[in-house]
Amino acid sequence: MANISFLLFTSRYFVCVLLLFSVAQTQNTVVFQPSYLTATGPTISALLLGNTSDISLFLKTVSPSNTTGRVGSPSCSTEVTRWVLTREQVEKTAVRVQLRLDKSLRLCGKNETATDCCPKPLCVLETLQVSACVGNTPQASLLVQVKINALLVSATAGSDNKTVIPNQAYQPLGSCPCDLTFRACDVRCCCDKDCSTEELKLFASQCLPGPFGGQVSPAPEYQCSVQSSKNSPDWSPFLCVNSPPDNNPYLGLFYQGDTITAKPGPSFQRPVLSAPVPVNVYIQGSPILTLNDQYFTVPQKVLGQCVNSAPVAFLKNFKVTCRNLLRFCPTESPLHTLPADLRVSVKNGQGDGVIVDVINEVAVDLSPFISSTDVVASSGEMLVCENVTLALDYKFYWKGNAITNITLTRTVGTITSNSSVQLTTTYSAVFLNGKYTGEPNSGNPGYQVGKPVISGILLDTFDNYTGSIQRTSISLWKPVSDGLCYTAQKKPILFGENSTSGCLLPISRQNLTRCDLLRETVTSLQAALVTATYVAKIGNPDPLTITDWVNISFVTLNSSTRMEDTTSSCYGIPSHQHIHVWSFITGMVQGVPQRDVHALQVSYSLTTWALDCGGGAASPCMDPMETQLFPITSSVTFIDIPVSTGPPKTRFQINFTEYDCNRNDVCWPELVFPITKYYTGEPYSQSLAKGLILVFFFITASILGTPWRQIRQAWRSAAF
Repeated sequence: MANISFLLFTSRYFVCVLLLFSVAQTQNTVVFQPSYLTATGPTISALLLGNTSDISLFLKTVSPSNTTGRVGSPSCSTEVTRWVLTREQVEKTAVRVQLRLDKSLRLCGKNETATDCCPKPLCVLETLQVSACVGNTPQASLLVQVKINALLVSATAGSDNKTVIPNQAYQPLGSCPCDLTFRACDVRCCCDKDCSTEELKLFASQCLPGPFGGQVSPAPEYQCSVQSSKNSPDWSPFLCVNSPPDNNPYLGLFYQGDTITAKPGPSFQRPVLSAPVPVNVYIQGSPILTLNDQYFTVPQKVLGQCVNSAPVAFLKNFKVTCRNLLRFCPTESPLHTLPADLRVSVKNGQGDGVIVDVINEVAVDLSPFISSTDVVASSGEMLVCENVTLALDYKFYWKGNAITNITLTRTVGTITSNSSVQLTTTYSAVFLNGKYTGEPNSGNPGYQVGKPVISGILLDTFDNYTGSIQRTSISLWKPVSDGLCYTAQKKPILFGENSTSGCLLPISRQNLTRCDLLRETVTSLQAALVTATYVAKIGNPDPLTITDWVNISFVTLNSSTRMEDTTSSCYGIPSHQHIHVWSFITGMVQGVPQRDVHALQVSYSLTTWALDCGGGAASPCMDPMETQLFPITSSVTFIDIPVSTGPPKTRFQINFTEYDCNRNDVCWPELVFPITKYYTGEPYSQSLAKGLILVFFFITASILGTPWRQIRQAWRSAAF
């Protein structure tokens, strides 16, 4: 029964809110919902419903009459209060009104004279009146009865986010572990600072022993108090020392104190940027700052989500797209921007400032920015939004560690629709050194696996001796949505990763009647993937050093082959493009192999395209405008060139492996190595002297040994 009553009350309350909302809309008036509140916290929220376009809000403190208990009629005048009044447009006919107490609820300590605290436990007791006025005429009012109690926390609670750990060499971290009760004396805890002298006398002889009782540092063995007959030292008892316990050389298990910054726990709140640290010069990756020491921010993607204010890093290019559901015309950044707000002064890294130069462009074709519209209209009115910011493209010109110029291309447009619009906006930043883009490298010095292969074209210069390489791309197909080639994107080839991708091209019977045009179309689509003529040998090439680059070889199509085309088929279509990359290892840097590109070749495979009219799909063969989908593919293959292992082994090295110094611990061919000039373990004179001594001992042993004695005996027997 209680559940049924609660449901009836809830449904009636919801119906009343809908009735008030509809009445406010039909009568072109405003009304607060609810119109009376009782607050016990520092934040108060209410809704103002109706035509709120010309409404102004006023806040004041009122007092009920002592005789009637009523408050005065609302007025369009304001006064200084302890509350901050804010408003937020949540719907076209609804405004969220919020009051926030601009005062600390901390209870004042004893003899504290600060004004930002509560002198009594009942901190705030007052009545507030919020008036909604059109001009000087009140339209609605909101009464708030506020009764807030103070927070019973100390003056220093939460005032710092750092925990200071004392130096454990002189002050233990847990000096009194038995102090378990706050602001109370714990029995038998003699180190408790809350215990008075009288209370300590009650259990002075029964103190808790050991570290739990506060005796963190053990008494040294030379103390006279710890010596006994059972624990007698090796020295004379007359040499013991009587000293206070505080004079203890025991340093504990820790020797150095430290300051630990508190780590915030997980939160669903939007992260707040920390205060920027001023920098003297810019280095790669450091945030760019404005002249008032604030981060220079541009909308970017963080963890896959678009953030309106993200710091821009020096020499870090980016380009992101963000999608927004546009139900109402935007009034705030980044969709609504003004050129004056974008012309900010940025630190150049040398003590001066650079002003952003804004270039305005008006987008005529809005198809790249409007992806979809909802079929259900958001309101009965036509949505017309002028000067909506569609793109912000920054160009940072730099030299050394400084920024020389900043230009911003601001693209705006007018959005017209009778429904909500899915808007796609783009934001980018590119760093240019003169006229060269600061592109990231793919290794240092060799290529790293998974990094893009760097390529470029040779620029035409007036200098006959030097040239420069401008980077371009070598890409593969990256189909999206419908998989067609006209909507497909491109992805760069990554070093060491073989890949195959493709897209679909719709072909009709009419297209097959003009095979030359079809071959030319497919060839241009495939050629757009490889616009470079040079490929970098190493991962950090110099655009001015031509030896860091190698020519890309293109296998041209055999145009002499006779093409036998028919009315329903075309021969020699370059439908497959293959890229071969040869690389080899040139050395090791900190255990990481360094790979260089030796050559890159682009080739094509020719196929025959003909309509398939079997299996009940005869309509493309009958209707000249009916299309079939034909695949266009691209692939890349990386080939490792083996490192040269030296000359082939001889028959002696293969058969007599015991004499191979590389596979045996004992190397007989290097028996006399210590006396050669290649031995550098000690001076050559010393190694030579030691070697001659060893030879002398060997000859002596041979003379005095058994073989020489037998030779002498045979000589004597022959002589006699």
